[in-house]
Amino acid sequence: MRVFIAGIDGYLGWSLAIHLSAHGHQVAGADMLLRRQWVAEVGGISALPIASRDERRRAYHDAFSRPLDFRVGDLTDYSFVQDCFREFQPEAVVHLGQMPSAPYSMMDQAHCVWTQRNNVVNNLNLLWAIKEIVPEAHLLKLGTMGEYGTPAVDIPEGFFEVEFRGRKDRLPFPRQAGSWYHQSKVHDSHNTHFAAKIWGLSATDIMQGVVFGAHIAEMGADPRLQTRLDFDQCFGTAINRFCCQAVIGHPLTLFGLGKQKRGFLPLADAMACLRLALENPPARGEYRVFNQFENAYSISELADLVQSVAADIGLSVDIRRYDNPRHEMEEHYYQPDRQHLLDLGYQPSRDMRAVVAGMLRALRQHKARIKAHEAALIPDIRWDASRRRSEVIG
Repeated sequence: MRVFIAGIDGYLGWSLAIHLSAHGHQVAGADMLLRRQWVAEVGGISALPIASRDERRRAYHDAFSRPLDFRVGDLTDYSFVQDCFREFQPEAVVHLGQMPSAPYSMMDQAHCVWTQRNNVVNNLNLLWAIKEIVPEAHLLKLGTMGEYGTPAVDIPEGFFEVEFRGRKDRLPFPRQAGSWYHQSKVHDSHNTHFAAKIWGLSATDIMQGVVFGAHIAEMGADPRLQTRLDFDQCFGTAINRFCCQAVIGHPLTLFGLGKQKRGFLPLADAMACLRLALENPPARGEYRVFNQFENAYSISELADLVQSVAADIGLSVDIRRYDNPRHEMEEHYYQPDRQHLLDLGYQPSRDMRAVVAGMLRALRQHKARIKAHEAALIPDIRWDASRRRSEVIG
């Protein structure tokens, strides 16, 4: 299958390019390389050194004995997207090419507006280019479980049946986004659903949980094939950030009560799920939603897990609570469904301790690199903007 990856240079995008290629698919992609700039802007760096675009292309050729069509360009430029699709003629398009950080979108007016414009416009450009150039192609769009918020009822996979005043219907489940970034993803979901309905496009919307992990088996031992791993307040996801803190002896930054629950899954599982969705596409005109996560955990459970695994390998780690910089419910009901990917054959790994241990061992080799950017670990972006820095509360 010819798969075009929008956002091929990112944490997920590069991993997916390697994973799909190792499973016999032909991959191409585009990226503006902005993730590297965003992380630098907030004072961060990838904890694991990552190769340049040219080095990645050479490593890909060495690994798979063929060149990688890896273009640098702006997905909000419609002519660029058109050129990519005309030349590659993808059978599937994976959309990972968006700004993925809630805190980054909440920094100020400029970051809010830029996030909305970039994310919504580039998704619309992909939809139009598929319609005009490759109408048979399947769009696999990365959404987020954060679109749903934390309702006090079970969360279905995209749709639910409603009875109101004696009548029934199957409707999209309400979205209750918690940041300007998440709002942009809600707009993308609505636009993609609409495009499938009016143009007959095939689309899968992946409501993905928080991904963690530093490596997938298909990368082998070549460091040039390694994906990035961020730990700053904007782009460092919870477990990845905790692991980086653990290896430098920094207390794990637990926000608020630590009872917030979210869905999580290892990087290797995320890749397997995306490939399953690509290899089992929906029908023409079908818009389907998959909730993609391994299991739901509270943030305090994750901190305890990292602390315990770190102790197993000789690292003494403290946990420190900070007031929560976000505007969110800290104690809430959280029971999302996740049946659709299981029906396609997804088998969750469940061995979180082994993944965390592997991350800690890999990150320990780059302790000095992380330590040099330690200031990026403490949040100073607040949803209410009344104070700029979080305070230790326990």
